[in-house]
Amino acid sequence: MTLLAAAPTTPADDDAGALDLERLEPTIGARVHGVDLSRATDDQVRAVRAALAEYKVLFFSEQHDLHPDSQIALGRRLGEVTESHPVVPGVDDQHPEIYALDSATGGFADVWHTDVTFVRRPPLGSVLRAVVLPPTGGDTQWADLELAYRSLSEPVQRLADQLVAVHDGTREFGYYLAQREERTKWEGEEFRALVPVAHPVVRVHPETGRKGLFVNPGFVSHIEGVSDAESRYLLDLFYAHITKPEHIVRHRWSVGDVVMWDNRSTVHYANRDYGDQRRVMHRITLRGDAPVGPAAR
Repeated sequence: MTLLAAAPTTPADDDAGALDLERLEPTIGARVHGVDLSRATDDQVRAVRAALAEYKVLFFSEQHDLHPDSQIALGRRLGEVTESHPVVPGVDDQHPEIYALDSATGGFADVWHTDVTFVRRPPLGSVLRAVVLPPTGGDTQWADLELAYRSLSEPVQRLADQLVAVHDGTREFGYYLAQREERTKWEGEEFRALVPVAHPVVRVHPETGRKGLFVNPGFVSHIEGVSDAESRYLLDLFYAHITKPEHIVRHRWSVGDVVMWDNRSTVHYANRDYGDQRRVMHRITLRGDAPVGPAAR
């Protein structure tokens, strides 16, 4: 069941009223109470999908009955599930959709990023399940890209509306791709090289119509049409602004936790503060669309 809105929706979606939601920050993050994701009703799934665009990050605890098969099944009820990653295979042959982030094999993400923005159609969202956690540390933080845009001054907003950024996965995944003979597919395309793609610096959310910054230090290489120095200064300005504390919600994980986030309006950062302790997370992603900027509307 795919529950994608064809037109912008209002924040007060009726479906969201079916959930017991505890808002965590003024514009980002909500804890969802009383939903067992392994047995969610159709109404609950619709309500969760509606709440995702509004709250941007949803937190579910005590989801101990969720496992690889049911995590994928849940994703298919929320939207279309992608392959695990354009260049990294799934956790095993039976679950090619699950991207295993295992700190023992380099699976960590200690840089602010939005998932897989270096493809033409970045994921709509992600569903992350805690599998193995260190005794301390390993929190994840998300920043609200829509609030970051709204809190810029109007002249800087107007400048950002006109800009285009190049997203390149080579820095993070180029070496891995070069060393690996087997190729995976993403949306039917086999990735033998990571070709940079251009996305607007300001993205218009396809469901809410709200504007948000759409740049991240994990994958953006530069801004088109400006000098190298101007590109660095502009990106530094945007990144420092995006990650201001008032734009952030932070989660301390427990086994059984599941977090969903809207990839179109957030960046996130996984704290790597647990030394040589092991941290394993399982992620699936939902198929998205090509980002659209203000100039295209």
